Amino acid sequence: MSPRPFLLLLGATLAAGCGAEPPSSGNSLALELSISRAVADELGAFQVVVLPEGKSRRCADIQRTCLNQQVQQQEALVLQGPDGKKGRALRFPAGLQSGAQELAVDVPVGRDYVVVIEALSRSNPPRFLGSSCNYLESVSAARNEPLIAAAITLTDVACDPTFAP
Repeated sequence: MSPRPFLLLLGATLAAGCGAEPPSSGNSLALELSISRAVADELGAFQVVVLPEGKSRRCADIQRTCLNQQVQQQEALVLQGPDGKKGRALRFPAGLQSGAQELAVDVPVGRDYVVVIEALSRSNPPRFLGSSCNYLESVSAARNEPLIAAAITLTDVACDPTFAP
């Protein structure tokens, strides 16, 4: 399976409540975010993980706590970032400009995935601020349509979301 870049648009509210619907665009992995001012200062990074067998997973359960406490690291697919770095979990520093941030990720060609995006705090070790869980039917060798991701809602779970390198 050869990795292919795809677009992800994430509407996020990092506070209790609903997120705004994001616009669609381009062909790199992108996050469209709406962040509450109170939480924006805590936000340090986003961690992207893609799991196979998406239809067998329940997003409501996945979003309750850190993903690394729910799955074995070997379950996650190997992704590649724009810098060529590969990993089962890719981390991108939060660098919001006018509420938006674009990221590029290569995902292996395949079917039936779940894309999990975790919001991480600036602290060391990072704290889990919330996550977005999204079903991805397929990634093809041709150009892929954008994935409009579910909103991230701030949660009250104390866990370290770090996947081992």
